[in-house]
Amino acid sequence: MRRLIALPIAAVLALAGCATTTTPVDTVAPTALWDSTAVHSIELDFDQEAYATLLSDYIDGGEKTWMAATVTIDGTVIENVGLKLKGNSTLKGVSADSDAATLPWILRFDKYVDGQTYEGESELIVRGNVSSSSLNEAVALELLGLAGLATEEAVSSRLSANGGASELRLIIQSPTDEWYDQTLDGTTLYKAEAGGDYTYRGDELADYEDIFDIEAGEEDVAPLATFLEFLNESDDATFAANLDQYLDIESFATYLAYQDLVDNYDDIDGPGNNSYLSYDASTGLMTVVNWDLNLTFGVRNTGYGGGQGGAPQGDRPAGGGQRPGAGGNAMSTGNILSERFLENVDFAGLVDVATADLTATLFASGAAQDTLDAWAAVLTAQAGDLVPATTIAEEAAAIEEFFAQG
Repeated sequence: MRRLIALPIAAVLALAGCATTTTPVDTVAPTALWDSTAVHSIELDFDQEAYATLLSDYIDGGEKTWMAATVTIDGTVIENVGLKLKGNSTLKGVSADSDAATLPWILRFDKYVDGQTYEGESELIVRGNVSSSSLNEAVALELLGLAGLATEEAVSSRLSANGGASELRLIIQSPTDEWYDQTLDGTTLYKAEAGGDYTYRGDELADYEDIFDIEAGEEDVAPLATFLEFLNESDDATFAANLDQYLDIESFATYLAYQDLVDNYDDIDGPGNNSYLSYDASTGLMTVVNWDLNLTFGVRNTGYGGGQGGAPQGDRPAGGGQRPGAGGNAMSTGNILSERFLENVDFAGLVDVATADLTATLFASGAAQDTLDAWAAVLTAQAGDLVPATTIAEEAAAIEEFFAQG
């Protein structure tokens, strides 16, 4: 991501206070899709009847179907792009009257045209968020990369549908084969589904239908089944002695530490079961890969019984595997991997070490503050007609509260 010279939050607040117009005070011509110093433009054009059918398919039967659209990104027109609704809890409010510009989407460029991409991307994801600015997820994604973990590129955009009003939306990379090859260079990427869990169900692909999807790489369920069998059926001594033969434990310790530091309500053991497992045949190890950061830094999804807000949700963990906020939330479903990992004193100690390291590298260093300031400055300068500068400043200030705790 190409970064803008950051304005400190105090300056953003001052700018918000003196703003007298609802139009952007500045615009920057994007030089590339993942240039995050610009708020990009995305226009969707599609047949209204096809859209109505897509909505009824989901509302009446829970089926996410595709429709074709013309997509214009920063002036470049791409024909016959596939559009499909994306998400679970983010779709709870969908109705027949929903404005497409407000919904979460997968934009698949090669759905109807083989090999079609946009700047090398075969898919883009339009994210949903309870916050107005999506600052929490944008910042969390960038910090995830600074933590040394696999992340996705992200940019802000003004999204419109069929000539309607624009909405401020966060666009991120989709974990496609291209992303997987460039980011992890593994063998198979497994996506944990929202209605599933990490139980061992057998050795056939059909045993994991609607539980895990093979998202990228080789169509081979055997590594997943082997890992889940060990995870669920090993005794405590075997688990402690042999987990490092199945899992990249250092990476997982960093993952758990990171989730707590950004207060991710919806991580691997949250209500959405959000995670990927990446298998690398060269090492024989699984790596837990993050997915979904739109409920970080105090933001809560009202669909889970919480409320939106940036206020901290309780104290930070003191160590020893205590995980309030993310894994300790009352609505969490739990995950056997994180539970067994944190019950082991040695593995929990790795999380404590990773927490201290990330606290220093992300927060004490000022990296998190610089990242937040840069994103907030771009939105304040270029998206003031979509989200008031005061709202951007308030949401940025709420995120900043977590930095002091980190």
